[in-house]
Amino acid sequence: MTTSPQDLRYSREAITGLVLAGGLARRMGGEDKGLVELLGRPMIEYVLDALRPQVGPVLINANRNLDRYAACGHPVIPDTIEGYLGPLAGVLSGLRDLQTEFLLTVPCDAPLVAPDLARRLHGACVAAAADVAVATDGRRQQPVFLLLRAGVARSLESYLAAGGRKVDTWLGQLRLAEADFSDAPETFVNVNDPGERQRLEARLLSTRGPH
Repeated sequence: MTTSPQDLRYSREAITGLVLAGGLARRMGGEDKGLVELLGRPMIEYVLDALRPQVGPVLINANRNLDRYAACGHPVIPDTIEGYLGPLAGVLSGLRDLQTEFLLTVPCDAPLVAPDLARRLHGACVAAAADVAVATDGRRQQPVFLLLRAGVARSLESYLAAGGRKVDTWLGQLRLAEADFSDAPETFVNVNDPGERQRLEARLLSTRGPH
């Protein structure tokens, strides 16, 4: 399959951004991670600030505190299948709601998202004529930082219906491209426990100052 320069052209309006905030956050004592504060701001606000300039529509996948997430100014979509089945359930909700060609997914607990995440994932996906592109940190894939074509929804529905849960196993069934972010490893710094939260707050203070 030949890819033309026109096909390779990145357009933010062709991409919907989806922030995954639907998990149970057991290592944070069950606290809703997207609403955990960093320097006085909910963590999801950092993610949204990084995501908005890169995409067209923005969605938030959440299963708790829906009103608080809605106050961020974007549609909130719960999982469409019950049972807190993990990030793929949120991805499926995003795909079912999708009105654009691509869906870009990022987790709510990674507030240092690269400003060119969408552009680089799009370039990798289109150049390889892939179904999905995944970010890597130079050593391993980061399987919730994805750019997916709308057409993968049926595959994901079948995978989840058959009991599948692991993101990397599902990705292995698709035409997959990788985008190398070894030059921007901070993109994948996340907050899974109170200690990581303290370290990230110290980092933000040293680089940005308090908000």
